[in-house]
Amino acid sequence: MKIKQLSIFLQNKMGSLAKPLEVLTVADVNIRAMCMADTSEFGILRLVVDDPEKGKEALEQNNFLVKMTEIIGVEMNDAPGGLTSVLKIIRDNNIDLEYLYAFTHDKADKAILLLHASDIDKLIEVLENNNITIVKSEEVYNL
Repeated sequence: MKIKQLSIFLQNKMGSLAKPLEVLTVADVNIRAMCMADTSEFGILRLVVDDPEKGKEALEQNNFLVKMTEIIGVEMNDAPGGLTSVLKIIRDNNIDLEYLYAFTHDKADKAILLLHASDIDKLIEVLENNNITIVKSEEVYNL
């Protein structure tokens, strides 16, 4: 149920994004979803890949600072209001999200929302109690 995500710390300078992506390409690790956040000095590249352990090892062997964290994926309607309905449930249950990002997949009219909160187990419980479908990690890894 929980999805392993790689967070890679990068300098905020031209070309720094290309190198970790090249490392993953050479290691034959496929990216399923990604999100980039930056400040004036550094960036955090968050990735969901098809083989998190292999990806982490390849990146670390190439001197990248990588942290593996657990996130969850939920299915939401890929239509206006789909994201809002999930976020309302989270807000109404006083869960503080640290970040989120989303992507579409092959299910008609559905998208996958990736979420991280400090209490991921409480987040899962609240979403399940509100009939939100939690996506299995294998479904994300093997899209």
